[in-house]
Amino acid sequence: MTVRIGVVTFPGSLDDRDAQRAVRIAGAEPVPLWHAAHDLEDVDALVLPGGFSYGDYLRAGAIAALSPIMSEVKDAAERGMPVLGICNGFQTLVEAHLLPGGLIRNAHQQFIRRDQRLRVENATTAWTSDFTEGQEIVIPLKNGDGGYICSDETLKRIDGEGLVAFRYVGVNPNGSIDDIAGVTNERGNVVGLMPHPEHATEPGFGPDTPAAMKSGVDGLGFFTSAIANVVRAAA
Repeated sequence: MTVRIGVVTFPGSLDDRDAQRAVRIAGAEPVPLWHAAHDLEDVDALVLPGGFSYGDYLRAGAIAALSPIMSEVKDAAERGMPVLGICNGFQTLVEAHLLPGGLIRNAHQQFIRRDQRLRVENATTAWTSDFTEGQEIVIPLKNGDGGYICSDETLKRIDGEGLVAFRYVGVNPNGSIDDIAGVTNERGNVVGLMPHPEHATEPGFGPDTPAAMKSGVDGLGFFTSAIANVVRAAA
């Protein structure tokens, strides 16, 4: 079967084309979706890409969370469709209450860009099943509002229920509580993270590795995981 993965473009998105390319490299068909539409065009999974939707006015992702298409995204997520939020997409998912917590300005008040080491804490989600628990991967990071926050009660719950999907390793680049880089919902179909897996899917364009410069493709596992999840569900 051909798996169709929709990539939503909001005003101010800048990584939507990169996400579409990553979907294609992984072996699925990318489907561009516009924020003002109400039609998900029969996609099997969704990606909310990085960028600066609506100029990050109010709070990053706050206005995007109210976009017309988010009604359909919420309904699809509730039905179990895999949904991935990357950077600004993660911010949008927490603002839409599809994921717990929130994102605030980096602790050092500066935009950061680096290749970031992560540890996979939950390898059972729709977007992480091609990884193993405890696996360390390197994914590019670029954000100004990447500090993950939540209440003590929420932190206890997400830790206890295994809802932390990724943690920063080596350095906490933005002051996120408990080194949290990404989280999942209880069902495991909705995942959000601040680093950008779509920028680590093609040799020659990813992070440096011991084997060669720019050869890192650790981000590919996100998209192949979703494809496998959709195929399994359809079998």
